[in-house]
Amino acid sequence: MDRETILLTGALCAPLALTVALWSWRPPAPRPRAGIAFATAWCFVSLLGVNALATRAGWWAFPHVDLGLFGFPVEMHLGWALLWGAIPALILPRARISAVVVALITLDVALMPQLAPALELGPRWLLGEAAAVAIALVPALLLFRWTRDDTHLAARVTLLCATFAGLMLVVLPSVILAHTGGSWHTIAARPEWLTSLALQVLAVPAALGVSAVQEFAGRGGGTPVPFDAPKRLVTSGAYAYVANPMQLANSLLLTGLGALLASWWVAAAGVMSVIYAAGLAAWDEGGDLERRFGAPWREYRTHVRAWIPRWRPYVPPDRRAVLYVSETCGKCQQVSRWFRARGTVALTITPAEHHPARDLERITYDPGDSTPEVQGIHAIARALEHINFAWAMVGMIARLPVLSVVIQAFLDASGAGPQRVARCQVIDPSVARP
Repeated sequence: MDRETILLTGALCAPLALTVALWSWRPPAPRPRAGIAFATAWCFVSLLGVNALATRAGWWAFPHVDLGLFGFPVEMHLGWALLWGAIPALILPRARISAVVVALITLDVALMPQLAPALELGPRWLLGEAAAVAIALVPALLLFRWTRDDTHLAARVTLLCATFAGLMLVVLPSVILAHTGGSWHTIAARPEWLTSLALQVLAVPAALGVSAVQEFAGRGGGTPVPFDAPKRLVTSGAYAYVANPMQLANSLLLTGLGALLASWWVAAAGVMSVIYAAGLAAWDEGGDLERRFGAPWREYRTHVRAWIPRWRPYVPPDRRAVLYVSETCGKCQQVSRWFRARGTVALTITPAEHHPARDLERITYDPGDSTPEVQGIHAIARALEHINFAWAMVGMIARLPVLSVVIQAFLDASGAGPQRVARCQVIDPSVARP
């Protein structure tokens, strides 16, 4: 066995053996266990990007790669993901992040020059180390701690969403293409108009999936991962129309990506994900939701299909949302009349000035389920979800994290931004018209 084989084998076996030993010695509790899994998965995906950047910049290279991802030896890739993901969480779960970073950088500086000839370092390889620390290590350490402590939900969900998107839409297709003779270059060979059209079509299921993740975090207080699931039953947003929006989005994206890549194997992965989700995953998730939520979950599933969206939303009988619209604002009243003409489901439209307790922004949406009110474009987008699936998709796209900021800035610049309206006392309650 030559030196390079020994080095690559040790790069995987040493971190793996240490992880197994630490786990056996002091098994983590469920939440830390989930955090360890998330941190390792983040390192697995993000280090692929770091390596791609490093090889292009000349920071380092792997001259003899027989089995790898993006030119990164699988053994070294997995070992590095464990070294930066699982091992710090198992050895130093409560240490300062700065101390852990310094310790791991010191270890890398000592070990990486010893990995030749499997790894060739360029003259500026420490820049690559700094990039890896910023992109992979620090987020992994934060993700572990946020998951363990059940904090920073929005940031946690963002990292998890990026992780699983990378796994399903980059890593999995890349592995399939590498073993079936396909290539990502197929996309570049297609006419630009066709690629642009295909990407716009794929943006629709992508928006559905991201919006479903948002719903889990905002309304459910959890993430899409079973180990860190929502604490409340989520039946709003995308879930008012279809029970498995994330799985549906993933299947459509893989199938569409396979068509764009001219790879039936990638498209088949999308079909297989449907079979898996409809079988083993549905059985496991259904049992868990039945135990946690009981009758409300059963009632929801009698009205909402797993894979085929409803046209009109399902809203539980005990919940009715309210859209408060200022009656002293001409533009707002146009919005009010537009929604009334669409025959919304389980949405009461009432003057913002008639709120029973306080002043409101001139367009405010109260979901009616004890979760926070929203204003501006988020309020309008939420109200759209009470019409039908087509308008709900428009609303879901409009309240995507970055896009909603852009739209709100445009509305602010045009004079349609948030504006406080004074509450006035109402004696006749009939002013709240459904």
